Amino acid sequence: MGDKRTAIVTGASRGVGRGIAIGLGEAGYTVYITARTLDNHKQAEGLTGSLLETAEMIKEVGGKAIPIQCDHRNDIEVKNLFETVKSKEEYLDILVNSAWAGYENVYSPENFTWFNKFWEQPISTWNAMFEVGLRSSFVASQHAARIMIKQQRGLIVNISFWAAKCYMGNVPYGVNKCAMDRMTKDMAHELKEYNVSVVSLYPGLVRTERVMRGKEFLDLSNSESEQFSGRAVAALANDQNIINRSGSVQISAQLSKEFGFTDIDGAKPKPITLESIR
Repeated sequence: MGDKRTAIVTGASRGVGRGIAIGLGEAGYTVYITARTLDNHKQAEGLTGSLLETAEMIKEVGGKAIPIQCDHRNDIEVKNLFETVKSKEEYLDILVNSAWAGYENVYSPENFTWFNKFWEQPISTWNAMFEVGLRSSFVASQHAARIMIKQQRGLIVNISFWAAKCYMGNVPYGVNKCAMDRMTKDMAHELKEYNVSVVSLYPGLVRTERVMRGKEFLDLSNSESEQFSGRAVAALANDQNIINRSGSVQISAQLSKEFGFTDIDGAKPKPITLESIR
């Protein structure tokens, strides 16, 4: 099948998505990266980061990036993304679903709604989480599955979090992450006969730009770089028995212990457990 490996990472202009794209580029993948923000002339909520910036970061670690501007609310744009990959690449090895709009418009100082009770939550928060989060992951996974079934191999990674297991922040967030993990499990059930694996990945406390805005209020001693989760995905993809993990939750720091990779600063973050966050 050759040595060339191809991945798609959605939501790769910043945050965990950017870090995963860099980690896969570092591991030798040609990485198709998507987001709404192509360059730094248009930013959301004052956050920096763009596809062109991520592409440059991937180049710096020796990888190859192909940025494709894509709004994952738009099914036509998503379809065109996968048609482009099919036309240019022999295989699609990995899809990482990291596109997420769940934090939009909830962190402004004059309208901080993240911790509101469910009856005080704006419906826009629910809609954003489920449209660009759960639904966008489902749509992208449909396209990827059609390619991977024909190949008889492939890995789909859905970015999720501990809110699936316990109350964390607000009701829509927990419901979304719980649904993400259930979707992972059921997709894995249907794809197993085709040797296609699906997992949920839980990062730890990641030093994203949004997190670092509040660093004075946080204990970052066990935190992770954005790229750490990319190394976790690369390690998963190299597991010859990955199909045995299909349908499960995988934790970035636990994978570090299992496969022996470190963070970019050489650190080995301790895996978060349910007991430690309750």
